Amino acid sequence: MIDFRRPLFALTIMASIAFAVSAATARWETDMSKALADAKKSSKHLLLNFTGSDWCPWCFRLRDEVFATREFEQYAEKNLICVVVDFPRGKKQSDALVKQNRELAEKYGVQGFPTVVLLTPNGGLKATTGYRQGGADAYIDHLTDILSGKAK
Repeated sequence: MIDFRRPLFALTIMASIAFAVSAATARWETDMSKALADAKKSSKHLLLNFTGSDWCPWCFRLRDEVFATREFEQYAEKNLICVVVDFPRGKKQSDALVKQNRELAEKYGVQGFPTVVLLTPNGGLKATTGYRQGGADAYIDHLTDILSGKAK
């Protein structure tokens, strides 16, 4: 008698892996120097997400409604170098990362979370924004307007 459970199990595992890979979120850099070098090389704008990743409710919303979506991942892959500038309360970070993040927050005048700073490929300030309702498509439209100079 043929045991159909084994092939079905293997197929289920493969499908799960394929789904997990396809649902991956955009790659987020933590090293600002590397991100800036990548932006210059690729001519992509930088998106700096100042967040409290383990305590800030509005940061969770921005992450879940926008940054963790397939739509944003596809947009970011083509247009942005994404940098997470995190200020966690429960996660341990290296001293160098804490120092870098504090300096970035001071440089861009970040007063609260989430704050999203958009930079030109050469590192010049383009705009500052934050959480906006409407999900990924509306947020992508917002970013596109800012980067194209259409935003008011």
